[in-house]
Amino acid sequence: MSKPKPPADYDDNPEWTEADFAAARPASEVFPPEVLALLVRKPGRPVGWTKPDAKKSITLRLDPDVIEGWRKSGPGWQSRMNAALREALG
Repeated sequence: MSKPKPPADYDDNPEWTEADFAAARPASEVFPPEVLALLVRKPGRPVGWTKPDAKKSITLRLDPDVIEGWRKSGPGWQSRMNAALREALG
């Protein structure tokens, strides 16, 4: 079952009027502290977001011809290089 269509003059993001600005209040005046705490999130990734076996980013200096050769091998070259290095470990 689909939603009914809104009226022709409906705007889901209308421009604010002076009355809207005058009536606006900070969230701290509207919501209780426990709700405000749920709205606040620290920037960045959440603590503990990584998997134990997640790949690690490093800096590795390689000869230009080596990089170019892997890139020419097509999409997925980094994964194939990773597999070749793993195989070289024995």
